[in-house]
Amino acid sequence: MPSLLGRLSRTDTAAGWALASPAAVLIGIFGLLPVLMSLQLSFQQSDLLRPQTPWVGLANYRKLAEDPVFVEAIKHTIVYTALFVPGTMLVGLFVAAAMNRSVRFISVYRTAAYITMAVSTISQGIIFLWLTDRDYGLVNAGLNAVGISSQPFLASPSQALYVIVAMTIWGWTGFSVIVYLAALQGVPAELHEAAMIDGASAFTRFRTITVPLLGPANLFLLVWLTINALQLFDEVYATTRGGPLRATTVIVYYLWDRAFVHFDAGYAAAMAYALFVVILIITAVQFRLARKHVQN
Repeated sequence: MPSLLGRLSRTDTAAGWALASPAAVLIGIFGLLPVLMSLQLSFQQSDLLRPQTPWVGLANYRKLAEDPVFVEAIKHTIVYTALFVPGTMLVGLFVAAAMNRSVRFISVYRTAAYITMAVSTISQGIIFLWLTDRDYGLVNAGLNAVGISSQPFLASPSQALYVIVAMTIWGWTGFSVIVYLAALQGVPAELHEAAMIDGASAFTRFRTITVPLLGPANLFLLVWLTINALQLFDEVYATTRGGPLRATTVIVYYLWDRAFVHFDAGYAAAMAYALFVVILIITAVQFRLARKHVQN
């Protein structure tokens, strides 16, 4: 019997690998292989056109610290991340809390809150270009109606990055609403009922009961939104192309610019791996700092 069970187990294992192997091969060819090739490329000099790719070692990585545009892109990425992540989480939590109740047409409201996720990032960029246009945009029309002069918004070095922050918060709010709404519906009603008997106000119940139980949702959104913020590209490409005076040049946009506009692929690959390492470190730190809050 044990030998029969062993043969069956090996047969099941072989069948499982046979079924998974096509997907594994595709992932290896189109996923893992390009990653390894780009790692090799980061130690070479390449323009993506000529077959010659001389080995330059760590020169591309040393160049990062000496590149003022890359340093500027880091600053813009940090500012964007510091505004986008907490902004999206706060707006999402507020909307989710408002929708975590039984009222008429609540399913319609929840669908409306999530609908922003159905809009592609390129479409979001086009929408905000129209809304903030200085001559015929609705935002400036509203400002003019209350006596405020038209603003350049995406054409302004001092305003463009913050408009992109507002645009992406709008675009990601639906995602955070769904996550928070699922977490809020998992909070035991008995805890709120007991607190109400003790005379706790709605705000006190939310602060002392609901918020501590949102730890897993907070951690998930914090990590996920941070990773996405550090990889901001589509919205910048669709609206400002780096912006006036490079005001919206973030890391991934600069990476794309070096690779596909200036054809400095080796340097762009080094930039990509530097960003990859930073994302790993930030994610590990976030998990470590948030562990005790999630466990509680």
